Amino acid sequence: MKIGKATLPRSAICTSNEDTIVVRGHDLARDLIGQVNFGDYFFLLLTGRKPDAAASAVLNSTLVAIAEHGLVPSVQAARMTLAAAPDAMQGAVAAGLLGSGSVILGASETAGRLYVEIDEAAKMGGGDLRAAARSVVASRREKKLPIAGYGHPEHKKRDPRVDALFGVSQRAGGGQHFIEIAKIVEEVIPEVVGKELKLNVSGAIPAVLLGVGFPVAALRGVPMLARTASLIAHLNEELSDPIGFALAYQATREYEYTGTMPAGQK
Repeated sequence: MKIGKATLPRSAICTSNEDTIVVRGHDLARDLIGQVNFGDYFFLLLTGRKPDAAASAVLNSTLVAIAEHGLVPSVQAARMTLAAAPDAMQGAVAAGLLGSGSVILGASETAGRLYVEIDEAAKMGGGDLRAAARSVVASRREKKLPIAGYGHPEHKKRDPRVDALFGVSQRAGGGQHFIEIAKIVEEVIPEVVGKELKLNVSGAIPAVLLGVGFPVAALRGVPMLARTASLIAHLNEELSDPIGFALAYQATREYEYTGTMPAGQK
């Protein structure tokens, strides 16, 4: 099966020769190293353009907001992997990232697509964002799909990172349209779902990033990139203060067999 129309490998991201390395049209050694921070460089790599002040502030703030979150499953997987293979940090980092799906780290992309769907529905329906939000949320509810970006097991009154990110966006001059959509969704959820589900960081991240022109298809990459930094920190700690086997021991200690036993055995 032929996938795509290209017959030759090509990329607009990078090239090099004996004297120069070019990234997105910029001389890496002369124009980028020491001239841009990593968040801005990520934006350049991704979009082909340097971020303006608003995009820079928003993107860097989201990376800080989502990087660390304690002993979540991805971190536990990484630390237990390193405990078993202490010479393979790359494998442990990969183990932590392989679980990036709809529940862990992938919710930002799902929420972003929700906001885009609402925006498009509103444009087709005369610009009424609230009606569009109610309709889209109700449709997802009927399909028994989660409303990504809302609800948190600990932060019931609203994830504190939400207002922090919204504040950064407003002060930096980022677009507020998708933030408005995110807030409207939060308002209509009780009448559609039957209970309050407050915005969490996975809902705030796409709301601020879409407002500065970040591509929706790459939204999952932001928490993945951020969490990579945290994973490396946890793995560095694991090397000097290991808990990987302790995590495995606790799972074994709490383990309950729910299958059947052979005849004559209890």
